[in-house]
Amino acid sequence: MALADEFSKYRSPLVSRYASKEMAFNFSDRKKFSTWRKLWIYLAQALGLPITDAQIAEMETHAEDIDFSMAADEERKLRHDVMAHVHTFAHYCPTAAPIIHLGATSCYVGDNTDLIMLRDGFDILLPKLARVLDRLANFAEKYADLPTLGFTHYQPAQLTTVGKRASLWLQDLCMDMRNLERARDDLRFRGVKGTTGTQASFLQLFQGDHDKVEELDRMVTEKAGFKKAYLVTGQTYSRKVDIDCLSSLASLGSTVHKICTDIRLLANLKEIEEPFEKEQIGSSAMPYKRNPMRAERCCSLARHLVALMADPLQTAAVQWLERTLDDSANRRISLPESFLTADIILSTLQNITEGLVVYPKVIERHIRHELPFMATENIIMAMVKAGGNRQVRRDRLHTRVSVELFLSFCSSTF
Repeated sequence: MALADEFSKYRSPLVSRYASKEMAFNFSDRKKFSTWRKLWIYLAQALGLPITDAQIAEMETHAEDIDFSMAADEERKLRHDVMAHVHTFAHYCPTAAPIIHLGATSCYVGDNTDLIMLRDGFDILLPKLARVLDRLANFAEKYADLPTLGFTHYQPAQLTTVGKRASLWLQDLCMDMRNLERARDDLRFRGVKGTTGTQASFLQLFQGDHDKVEELDRMVTEKAGFKKAYLVTGQTYSRKVDIDCLSSLASLGSTVHKICTDIRLLANLKEIEEPFEKEQIGSSAMPYKRNPMRAERCCSLARHLVALMADPLQTAAVQWLERTLDDSANRRISLPESFLTADIILSTLQNITEGLVVYPKVIERHIRHELPFMATENIIMAMVKAGGNRQVRRDRLHTRVSVELFLSFCSSTF
């Protein structure tokens, strides 16, 4: 019955159909709420107040056994997700209940967990991007010397090589690698900042001792695996951070869309083809078709990834003063979906680049068909060397070639 119920409600295809298990887990409720509990434990350990080892041990014992049903019931009553989980955790940790979430605000667990998920999300994406770069570099090197028609305005232009064209894709992906690494390395921890970023509650706990508050912030930041915390926050960390992260992913989406569009165009010319499995069906109606469905999927998802960039831009713009809650529902969607989408397009692009098929004979035939017209530039240069006027000779050649192209078209058509 439970399985049947799963198919009676909407499920995001990003999780049910596309994304990897590790990325889906990274943004799962289990990771989110177990991380909240770890953050409460880090805070208790670092506070240095009369908090007993027994209280901390009790919290550590129950860090992973989350009663999701109880938490859902609590949230329905309280209309507050963080307090619902405070009560649920406290129910299983009666000794530690008085000190859970002591001095903290909701963003202590919410924002810090988001930063951990963003960091871990980049750690999943970066090796995948590195593998795509490796596969594509091998492809570029293998076909570095294979001539092919270049295209400008999608019209035949001077010759390039299959490998040289792939190096254009590589260069863009290298820029994306730089952007993702930079966004990942620039991430800091929100840390222990209190309700409006002043750390007032912790100053009160430590009787105005600023050094102890600074040390608390440093210790919790270190326990969470970060080297630095943001020096200044409101109630939340600046939503400009989300812009930095998602802009690097949107830029990656733009790159992947360009690469896969190129592959789709070349597949139409039958010069290059993505992997096509032995039992794969290209069309339900036309059995001869070999549709570039992987490249099409990448383009489709890449458009979604690029479109998601609008969310953090608008969210950062409308955060009033120290914080407003209209960021929350939007970020629950835009942050995970950006990483889930980037994850699947990189996995699919790796599959494409590992199995690209090149058809040299088709490429050669296309070159031979266009070769007489491509020679015109060399003819112009030879004429100028012999004393001719470049503009005059170019115009005359252009007129003659246009007439011959028209006559060739007519003879082949009629």
